[in-house]
Order: sequence, then structure tokens, then C-alpha cells
Amino acid sequence: MTDKTLGPGSTLGIVGGGQLGRMIALAAANYGLKVHVYAPDQDSPAFDVAARTTCAAYDDAEALAAFARSVDVVTYEFENIPHATADILARHAALHPNARALSTTQDRLSEKEFINGLGIPTAPFRAVDTPDDLDRAIEVIGLPAVLKTRRFGYDGKGQRMLRERAEGDRNALFAEFGGAPLILEGFVPFEREVSVVGARARDGSFAAFDLCENEHRDHILALTRVPAPGVSPETRRAALDIAQRIADALDYVGVLAVEMFLVREDGAERLVVNEIAPRVHNSGHWTIEGARTSQFAQHVRAVCGWPLGDAARVGGLPVEMRNLIGAQADDWHALLAEPGAHLHLYGKGEARPGRKMGHVTRLGSDPVES
Repeated sequence: MTDKTLGPGSTLGIVGGGQLGRMIALAAANYGLKVHVYAPDQDSPAFDVAARTTCAAYDDAEALAAFARSVDVVTYEFENIPHATADILARHAALHPNARALSTTQDRLSEKEFINGLGIPTAPFRAVDTPDDLDRAIEVIGLPAVLKTRRFGYDGKGQRMLRERAEGDRNALFAEFGGAPLILEGFVPFEREVSVVGARARDGSFAAFDLCENEHRDHILALTRVPAPGVSPETRRAALDIAQRIADALDYVGVLAVEMFLVREDGAERLVVNEIAPRVHNSGHWTIEGARTSQFAQHVRAVCGWPLGDAARVGGLPVEMRNLIGAQADDWHALLAEPGAHLHLYGKGEARPGRKMGHVTRLGSDPVES
């Protein structure tokens, strides 16, 4: 479909009804846009803040076509949309980010081949389809290494660390993954995990937020600090450049996140790209209060054909964002009473272990340089 610049009163279609879709919808409302959310779960948090909703499966071709025809542009809040779904949507409405970004980032093998093709380093990797493939991959990459599903893994799911060659029976190991195509990635001895959240507009302009430092617990993002402390200005610039090169190569429109490992060897810093997220990202939630334009407002601007906003931190202040996982959200009353704490709850019902229920953002009092 042909792109057109949208105005207030237009309708933004969002595929996926989780907390990311909810926060995109809230940002869109601030610009006078209407939002139509498509998701298969009637309890989707984004449904609570949308002008219109469609509750249907991602393989319901008739419902998808009707949804796409009812909106002016379609975006999505998660990257595991089936390829056929994206094709149907794109036939009836402009789709941003594009289908190529989806197909490239949905498969860890194609994603790493794409990144390496740009001359950007990743962990060493090999496709693994059989137990014999795994033995050959270990011969090349060595151990320790991480065996992962090529598709659908997130928050540590669908992966296993291999530390010793004799660790477990190869056939039993494959059975754990249910026969899914796999990839073996060499372990990167990183000092810390960092990410860049940036946006690319339809005209090719690009704006990135400051480099973030991310701490994970049980494979789930627990804490983000901005700007990432103790990182040289040269490495910060290199990280933002990597994100822009990736966005340009995908002809990307919208917000994306590039997750990286920071490796320090003999005092020198280098970056290794881990994954691309073709959407707004958990490590960018701090931008709601901490940046002049939030990642969600930036995404809305980009997909609607509008100028990007200023990505600078408010007052140059450092920012900390902490996820509220499971029962941690039960502290909402104390967080509301804490001066300077900005609480966001996602409207989810059951606070299960490992489930992201909300986040809290705190801004520092003294400016720091990026």
C-alpha cells in the first residue's frame, strides 16, 4: 500500500495487545490519533486503552483484512507475527516496520547473517539441524556455547548453555527443543549488556536515545541505567552508529532496539551485537519520563510519516528503570508514595512469577554527560 502522511484523527492499527501495544496506544492518543488493536486474547492490556478492538487469531485472514482496511497504517508490538499475517496486512494497509524487518529478525540465523553482512560483529554461530551438526558446530566454535532455537525464543526461553562436550546425550538434547531448527552461538565473555533504542523515519532521518546498560535476572530484564556508566564516548558513538546502519539497511520505519555485549580486553572496549528487536523495547521504557520524546511517541511519529522528536535526556539527568516482575508489583502503594518515582502498571490480572507487571522510573538529580 502507498504511504501517506497521517493527521490527527487518523487511525493507527496495532497488532498485538500486550504492554508495548498499550503504551503505543497511549502515546498515539496524545497526538489526537485513534487506535484499533488486533489481538487474540480478550484480556489483552492494550484493549483497555483502545478506541476499537478486534479479538481474533493471527491466522484469521478475513479478520486481518477487515482490520487493515479499517485503519490508516499498521504497526506491531512484537516480532513473532507469522509471515502470512504480515502479507495480508501489507496488502490492505501500509505496514511499518516492513515485512523484511520481520523476516530478518524472526530467525536468529538470518539475523546474524544479515548483521555480519554489514561488517558488524556477532558471536560466532552455526546452524544446527541434527545431532551431527551440533558436534561439527562445537568443533568449529568450541565451548562454552549457547544452543538456541532459531525462532520464538525470548526472556531466556528456548536456549541452553553447553559447557562441556560430554554434557548429555545429543538426541535427548534435541528432544528438549521439540525438533525445532537450532543455532549454536559461541559464548561472548562480556563485561555488561547494553542496548541502543533508536528510530528511523520514512525520509531516512534517524534519532537514537543514549546507550543503556541492562541487568538481567533469570534471563529477564530487571534494571536499565541511562547513560550506561563507565563507557567511553567513542564506544557510545559506535553503538549508535551500529543501530543506524542496521536501520538503514532494513529501510526501517519505526523504533528498533539493538542489544549488544560490551567486551573489555586489555583495557580496550568493543561491541558485539546480540539481537535486534524490530519494535519498541523494554530497555526504552525510561524514555517516557526521562527523554524529551518517549520511544512510544517516537514510534508513532515515524510510522505516521511525521518528524522525529528530540531524543535527548530531560535536563541531561541520569535515569534508572526497574521492571516490576511478578509479585514485585504488589508494592505499588509504596512506590506511589515515593517522591520522584514514576509508576507504570500494565493492567494485567495475574502476577505470575517471571511476568512483567509494570515498571518504575527514577530520574537522578545531577546532570551527567553521555
